[in-house]
Amino acid sequence: MTVNVSSDVEIWREAWDVLLRHMSPSKLARFWAGREMGRGDYLRWRDEAFAGQTVDELYAAIEGFQSAEKREEE
Repeated sequence: MTVNVSSDVEIWREAWDVLLRHMSPSKLARFWAGREMGRGDYLRWRDEAFAGQTVDELYAAIEGFQSAEKREEE
């Protein structure tokens, strides 16, 4: 029998994806910041979480999320 063990990074990315589907990006950032308060390296996490994304891409993702959220409310 073979057991596949996910890496910590894979688990964190999966959790991030799940939470992002149910929370706005700004709420999710506040959640992680509050969770990590007093431990860890927020700046390193931020750089890893958003690696390779430009401000324009992040802005577009936020707008897309907010538009989808508004459609669900209607």
